[in-house]
Amino acid sequence: MNSENSASSTVSRRRFVAGMGALGVAGAVGGASLVGCSPKADDGKKGKKGGKGGEAFDIVIVGSGGAGLSAAISAYDKGVKSILVLEKMPMTGGNTNYSSSGMNASETMFQKEQGIEDSNSLFAEETLTGGHDTGDSELVKFMCDNSGPAIAWLNDLGIKLDSITLTGGMSVKRCHRPTDGSAVGKTLVPGLLKAVEERKIEVRINCDAKELIKDGDAVTGVKVEEKGKAYDIAAKAVILASGGLGANIDMVTKYRPDLKGYVTTNQSGATGDGYAMAEAAGAELVQMDQIQIHPTVQQEHSQLIAEGIRGAGAILVNSEGKRFFNEMSTRDKVSAAELEQPGGFAWEVFDQQVYDKNKAVGNYDKAGLVVKGASVAELAEAIKVDAATLKATIDTYNAVTTDGKADEFGRDKGLIAFAEGSMYAIKVAPGIHHEMGGIRINVKNEALTASGTPIKGLYAAGEVTGGIHGNNRIGGNAICDIEVFGKNVGEVVATALTK
Repeated sequence: MNSENSASSTVSRRRFVAGMGALGVAGAVGGASLVGCSPKADDGKKGKKGGKGGEAFDIVIVGSGGAGLSAAISAYDKGVKSILVLEKMPMTGGNTNYSSSGMNASETMFQKEQGIEDSNSLFAEETLTGGHDTGDSELVKFMCDNSGPAIAWLNDLGIKLDSITLTGGMSVKRCHRPTDGSAVGKTLVPGLLKAVEERKIEVRINCDAKELIKDGDAVTGVKVEEKGKAYDIAAKAVILASGGLGANIDMVTKYRPDLKGYVTTNQSGATGDGYAMAEAAGAELVQMDQIQIHPTVQQEHSQLIAEGIRGAGAILVNSEGKRFFNEMSTRDKVSAAELEQPGGFAWEVFDQQVYDKNKAVGNYDKAGLVVKGASVAELAEAIKVDAATLKATIDTYNAVTTDGKADEFGRDKGLIAFAEGSMYAIKVAPGIHHEMGGIRINVKNEALTASGTPIKGLYAAGEVTGGIHGNNRIGGNAICDIEVFGKNVGEVVATALTK
């Protein structure tokens, strides 16, 4: 166990919330072709009647988050038209809907336009270092090398991510967000769904994949259920893009008993179904105990507070009004440091400049998560910390921002002096955020057995896979993961099927 676990007892009293977040997206976003889950007659282009009252498609994708939708689009554009996307929830997008930081990527068109010097090798090095050198170096290199082209691909789809900022553990601005600095998920999911709709790819909501169908060693379809009715859907290839397990406390505590009582940032459909299905079909699960907690979660609403706010200059102070750690360090280290503070929480403090640069803050404010003050003294009174101490903390921080050196905690990125005027704070503590382990894959997204043998017909992408992030995920790398490997798996499968 790492240091964050030793302090976990301080939050054991917190309820586990499998919530949608204070700023959740309601309904199916973007108007894609959404239908209820039930067998359909042969329509020629899409599904054809299969055995046992089901249907047959070339590709069945389980999950309609960023990885699943990207796989569908890229496979279609590579020539496969018989594609079905299954979504067990009544809304599409999965956890991608709630992604707030952005998409890390290197050597991108937008970095070059803005004069930001970066390299794929540096991105890979910092990703591996951030994961404490426990990630799969081949997968990490593949992700980083293909991140720039993925940004360009999204741009071609009309999804422009040209506002670039820092996240913890990165030394270069490479976290790409929408132009207005808003949460990336609210641009990414509607953009991908629009592309799906334009291609007339079928997405079925309320359609729960329960089990993979096998013929010998090969996966040949999926058993699904709707309103208690079960039937089969045959497929030449099945892509699992079913997301994580953060909303399933039984599965969370199976792998990490110390996380009992934590809130979760995950949407309620993140129940780990894909792990169970893949394992039952012979796939190896790796690093499943590596469940990341995020340091800045507003506890009452289980709302993740975007990492870009710290990257833009925010600081963390404890109940005494004092800074205690490098806010731009990796998530595991910041979380552990928070849990060591009185009460196991922190106040994320920022000024009007940060408020204005991050559109997400306005949404947090509307949801009632932000405490305000017209000055440092007023904010201190509102959050019940000593005003003189908080002022001294901010004065010390401001002084460091002018000398070009790292501060006393080692922070040397995102050091931006606070301006006079309005001040803001959000009360935060760690929450369950991301399963970094999962299905073992290779760079072809093939699901692998424990011996490293690909399972014919079974592929996986996104949070359901393991090995990329190691035992700590860098903020902004999840969207990179789902986009690079989501796009890749669609192309790989389409190429295999159209040979």
